[in-house]
Amino acid sequence: MNKVFSFVLALTSLCATSCKLSLDAELSLDDKMSDAQIEAAIDTILPQLSLEEKVAMLHAQSKFSTPGVPRLGIPELWWSDGPHGVRAEINWNDWGYAGWNNDSCTAFPALSALAATFNPDLAYIYGVALGEESRYRKKNVILGPGVNIYRTPLNGRNFEYMGEDPFLASVLVVPYIHGVQSTGTATSVKHYALNNQEEDRMGVNVEVSERALRELYLPAFKAAVVDGKAWTLMGSYNRYNNQHCCHNEILLNKILKEEWGFDGVVVSDWGGAHDTKEAALYGLDVEMGSFTNGLDAQIGNFGWDDYNLARPYREAIKKGELTDKELNDKVRRILRLNFRTNNNWGPGRMTCDAHMKTAHDIAREAVTLLKNEGSILPLDPSKKIKIAVIGENATRTLVKAGGSSELKPKYEVAPLDGIKKQFPNADIQYATGYTSGAAFYGFAPAPKEDQKKLKAEAVELAKSADVVIYVGGLNKNYQQDCEGGDRQSYELPFGQDALIDAVAAVNKNMVVVLASGNAYSMPWLDKVPAVVQAWYLGSESGNVIAEVLDGSINPSGKLPFSFPVKLADSAPHSFNDPMVYPGVDHQQIYKEDILVGYRWHDTKGIKPLFPFGFGLSYTTFDVKNINVSNTAADIKVSADVANTGSVCGAEVLQVYVGKVDSKVARAQKELKGFQKVNVNKGATASVNISIPVESLKFFNEETHAWELEKGKYVVYVGTSSADILSTTEIEL
Repeated sequence: MNKVFSFVLALTSLCATSCKLSLDAELSLDDKMSDAQIEAAIDTILPQLSLEEKVAMLHAQSKFSTPGVPRLGIPELWWSDGPHGVRAEINWNDWGYAGWNNDSCTAFPALSALAATFNPDLAYIYGVALGEESRYRKKNVILGPGVNIYRTPLNGRNFEYMGEDPFLASVLVVPYIHGVQSTGTATSVKHYALNNQEEDRMGVNVEVSERALRELYLPAFKAAVVDGKAWTLMGSYNRYNNQHCCHNEILLNKILKEEWGFDGVVVSDWGGAHDTKEAALYGLDVEMGSFTNGLDAQIGNFGWDDYNLARPYREAIKKGELTDKELNDKVRRILRLNFRTNNNWGPGRMTCDAHMKTAHDIAREAVTLLKNEGSILPLDPSKKIKIAVIGENATRTLVKAGGSSELKPKYEVAPLDGIKKQFPNADIQYATGYTSGAAFYGFAPAPKEDQKKLKAEAVELAKSADVVIYVGGLNKNYQQDCEGGDRQSYELPFGQDALIDAVAAVNKNMVVVLASGNAYSMPWLDKVPAVVQAWYLGSESGNVIAEVLDGSINPSGKLPFSFPVKLADSAPHSFNDPMVYPGVDHQQIYKEDILVGYRWHDTKGIKPLFPFGFGLSYTTFDVKNINVSNTAADIKVSADVANTGSVCGAEVLQVYVGKVDSKVARAQKELKGFQKVNVNKGATASVNISIPVESLKFFNEETHAWELEKGKYVVYVGTSSADILSTTEIEL
């Protein structure tokens, strides 16, 4: 037996249930198999596998595991939700929780909050911490990150994604993947592709131009694969080109595997595979299921071997209807994943102080200050004042629901508790104000409490308070920020708009703090002096919100998506056409094409409520000495950012580029570079941003290739898509 295969057997001699690395491997824990060694080992293993053993590796054996080959010491693979933390253990055969007492995790901020940081360094730290927690729980694959583009503010899963701009999502997803996979845990980038709504997600067929597909909806996935080197990728439920995306010839074979050179595993979303032949031929490697039979229901005696990539696939090969060419490629990819994730990595760590600090550091840079009229914020914690805290989200968990990303955190600090801790001298009283009921999936039950009574109690409390802190927004209920259903309205739910109006009418000193992963209308905006977008901040939520309110944290978050004034100002809803959203008879057309988010607002001249990239600070900045130059290879932008205020703070300088007199329709401008800088009070920081000219190409649908137009371009430098400080025309 050669040394490589001896090492293979030692490396893969794992306990079937715990996947604990055997320490009798010939290499030390400081050594890892090279790519060449892994491929050589796979070449040795493949001929020894029977047809039955190969096919068994392609599909689930439980809700979150796939079989190994005990005969050869090849271990099982263990998968886990989700992108914001490691989900609690699920039962083997059903969706019930296993009830373990050692599967609590750190709840990290949702990825929409990470996007608001505009900080790729934090994305890497986030990934490392999540990977370590996954490693500790002996997971080979963590199902995330999500990089679907924010197309509509009604999408129930926008909170899991990184905003409306493909460049921002691309810049953040790469270090996140590098961080996770540096621990030996694989990421599974999702949901590939065009999963931009939850409404009819299982059946809708998306009709979108090839240009919009390439320029908006695929760049973050490409970055994840080409630059991030992601080890797995998850297909989406919906259809594209009338094929389900979990086995799609164009998306998976032609683009992902052939064009981008993806060498990892494509896994179906749970229950996302629908046809054995298509699954075999069109790029799917591992089939996971929502129910025991992996299809659409737990019916009769169906079991794991009834998956599309199970007995039906095995029989089709035996009958000669399918060959083993695709099978061997799938098995090679699965073995590659097995070696990559069982390659002498460390044991990981769970819910430690370092991870709590990571969660706090991400959250503190995510909070986005949208309004601060009269500088009502920050509040002075030394004053003996009466504070009325109003709103259900001040005490409600915002971690334990929302779909597959729900978590079982070791702890979660509620905003009310954080405020009490941070304002020890204040007389703090609380009123719920409204209630929402609760639902994981399915419709939320009607609240039992009398909403009128709760509203009246809140208004009465507000009358005598020195300041009101309203904590509301969306939550993880079904048809809010939740998997499985889209929002039914752009307004805040549960009568909150009327409640905010009523409270503001009796107390002008009102700070509105709203949690969400989506935009919403603000008909009361002119009546309140301060608005804080708090996102879903995870375990440290209450502490961070309170520290923003008292000024211990100077907010530096920027909006990763636009806030339209009204829903009709959002691109897909402007057409007032159900074919555009949510679709008719499972068919949908993206009529807005390449104009999504700020691209739509800028190009159509529709002023948003708050623009993409916007966020205020407790200090002031002066951006000066802006200089733009270009060569045939790149555009260089430099500037000095001076902190002219009284406290330290951070600013994000953003560079957008637009083409003058383009031969094709274009957005007025597109984000092509940004840099976040921390600046001490009275100090100045230099910013240098380089933009490759290659990034200015558009996708030519006639030639099916990327093309660079020569001629004049405009370089916009600003602090949001609407707050432009300079424009410079250049010639390429």
